[in-house]
Amino acid sequence: MRLRIDKKRCGNKMITIDGSYGEGGGQIIRTGIALSIVTKNDVTIHNIRSNRPKPGLKAQHLNAVKTAAAMTKAKVIGLKPGSTELTFKPQGIYSGYYEVDIGTAGSITLLLQCLMPAAVITTGSIILDITGGTDVAWSPPVDYLSNVLLPVLTAMGMDCNIQVIKRGYYPRGGGKVRFEINPSKLRIKDIEREPCTIKGISHCSNLPEHVVQNQEQSARIALEHVGYSSSIDMESSHFPSTGSGITLWCGHIGSAALGRKGLPAKKVGRIAANEIIKELDSCASVDVYLGDQLIPYLGLARGGSFCVREVSGHTRTNIWVVEQFLDVKFNIEERDGIYRISLLSTNSKKIHQ
Repeated sequence: MRLRIDKKRCGNKMITIDGSYGEGGGQIIRTGIALSIVTKNDVTIHNIRSNRPKPGLKAQHLNAVKTAAAMTKAKVIGLKPGSTELTFKPQGIYSGYYEVDIGTAGSITLLLQCLMPAAVITTGSIILDITGGTDVAWSPPVDYLSNVLLPVLTAMGMDCNIQVIKRGYYPRGGGKVRFEINPSKLRIKDIEREPCTIKGISHCSNLPEHVVQNQEQSARIALEHVGYSSSIDMESSHFPSTGSGITLWCGHIGSAALGRKGLPAKKVGRIAANEIIKELDSCASVDVYLGDQLIPYLGLARGGSFCVREVSGHTRTNIWVVEQFLDVKFNIEERDGIYRISLLSTNSKKIHQ
């Protein structure tokens, strides 16, 4: 049974978003829908992915919006494959249990980016059983979400939990995750660099065990070569899909690499190691990819800051979208090759509860 929590809508305006702004990808959809839910304001997104070879909504976007609509009893216009305009009108937030099948290897973590901010307005728990891809290209792997993103959000006051039941790789997918969203109140936090030991996990499914061993060994050796110690677990499993990968993390900094046909396992490990080395050798407090994911939460908390070695296009796009919904303004300040991102000014007006 699903329980309605909010008995009336509090939002009172339509936000219009240009989906071609900045990098013009699916992130605009995910952030736009998430903030529509939280603020209870309607949103229309046009020119969706208009700069991409195949413009419009893809399957993974459709599933994210469908799930968000179920959780909010939203009226949705334009929810079909290839649609370049979408209107989303949430009616409230409903706690309860939801099953979501993204289909094939659609990214589970990208879907969760759209749904997790609902924690700041729900007054009951939301449990999601999601089937799809846990470790797929162009999205954060599930181990990154578990060990890099969620710990930061927990420190900011979020109460979300994840359980990985089975992994899903491209193209078959079939991974399964249970995600729980509990009522939360975000607090302002300046995210600083943390001393740590590099940890990680090297994993594979339906492949020889030496794949995970070679990924682990090559990453460990590359890290040791420049003075970093590490502790990397190994997981060799037999899930419905076949694939491999490795995720590394150290405090608020992480990296990952996925195996693919023709790419030696040792090279996969080195790719992940070189990426985290690049981040750790800077004075950044979070990695580039975490930076763009934190922007909505800083906006919802009405404060906070972090440092990155580079301000990505995704980060700038997310800043722009958040500023369309919330009465906040971000500031980017460069010093000695490091960029501090913070809220320049905020308004005391609270998110609708």
